[in-house]
Amino acid sequence: MNNQNLAQLQLINKFFQQILKEIDIGVHVIDHEGKTIIYNKKMAEMEGMDYSDVLDKELLDVFSFHKDEASTLLRALTHGEKIINAKQTYFNNKGQEITTINNTFPVSDGSFRIGAMEIARDVTKMEKLIRENMNKKGNTRYTFDSIIGSSEEIKNVIEASKRATRTSSSVLIVGDTGTGKELFAQSIHNGSSRSSKPFISQNCAALPDSLIEGLLFGTKKGAFTGAIERPGLFEQAEGGTLLLDEINSLNPALQAKLLRVLQERMVRRIGDTADRKVDVRIIATINEDPIDAIADGRLRKDLYYRLSVVSLFIPPLRDRRKDIQDLVRFFIEKYNHLFGMKVQGIDDHVLSVFEQYDWPGNVRELEHVIEGAMNLIVHEEHIGYLHLPIHFRNKPQFKNDMAAPINLNHQNEASGQFKSLENYMDEAEKNFLEKVLQRHQYNITQAAKSICMSRQNLQYRLKKHQIRKEAGI
Repeated sequence: MNNQNLAQLQLINKFFQQILKEIDIGVHVIDHEGKTIIYNKKMAEMEGMDYSDVLDKELLDVFSFHKDEASTLLRALTHGEKIINAKQTYFNNKGQEITTINNTFPVSDGSFRIGAMEIARDVTKMEKLIRENMNKKGNTRYTFDSIIGSSEEIKNVIEASKRATRTSSSVLIVGDTGTGKELFAQSIHNGSSRSSKPFISQNCAALPDSLIEGLLFGTKKGAFTGAIERPGLFEQAEGGTLLLDEINSLNPALQAKLLRVLQERMVRRIGDTADRKVDVRIIATINEDPIDAIADGRLRKDLYYRLSVVSLFIPPLRDRRKDIQDLVRFFIEKYNHLFGMKVQGIDDHVLSVFEQYDWPGNVRELEHVIEGAMNLIVHEEHIGYLHLPIHFRNKPQFKNDMAAPINLNHQNEASGQFKSLENYMDEAEKNFLEKVLQRHQYNITQAAKSICMSRQNLQYRLKKHQIRKEAGI
């Protein structure tokens, strides 16, 4: 080799060394024996190592890997495997965890494999942040995997909810008490790009108007006696999601103020003159038909249209009876774990009772019944009728039916035909409701109270059975 070629080679080597030093990506090369021959500055920084700890050392003498994982460099060297965008977590000689995204290639000279090289990006901090966010989602513990049920009714709502995770549009969740509205709200938040930001939930019916306004919008010091400088929930939820439960409980004046915040994305603390910009996704819930709430003056029409960009209707448990068995199994497993028990299931007769019952308290009521039953079990492996809470057993629809079979004599035995159980129950319910309404001169509030049913629930059943106003309602 002449002097000119040697000088050229030395110059190229200087450029190569400078590039390895300055490039903002890790480079690690091993030879055919697995010893490190190239190790740049960025790789040393990523792995928290000194050059002397790594150069000319065998890879496995310096780094350790999880039991079920192998070094991507050694895989490329041993198997000639080309590995692209592979995440790898391993440990340096001080026991510190490192996570990288690697592109790894075998290096060959003709048919002989002479080593392997790796180009790596450090994602250790990112992985740590993700884990921290997953572990500190505040009071959000539900995802779509937490929703139990395989009925078409619940699957349709889950699918619509998943689509809502892609945007920041307002969501209105409609459903009876106990159907799991907050479960859906948390799932939407945790499935969205806002999942690492705050999720704050506030029940609008839990506080008087004088307190809820300051809580939502914040206060300026001196605005009223005892007022301090305090951000409201909108500011506290910045970048995340604010769940307003029972939105129909807010008075019209507060609903108007809330509408302004939604439209302008600005909030003004009580007593302040300055507006503050906020970036918050609003999810609201309502436990009655929003049209009824608007008609009765409990929900502003303009606020409804603003909130219901995405509307989700959570079906009551009576409309998804197929899910009762799955829910029962889930709650039994839950309380087996909490109580240290080994209950295997429920009796078929009890399951039949559950599937006939209308569950006015929905999934929440079912869970409470299972929890109460498991408190009464001593050594039995299955929940029987006598394990059910006394208030449940004393319900009129079960009290007599448990002791003897249902009397079907009034059905059409002469023809040898019987109505389906569902039709029979529907007809009996309709007749019962008509008699109750007649007794109370068609006053829905009094009728509902007399049979321990919510007014909304009774209205739903009247619509279901087409008991219309011409009957006197």
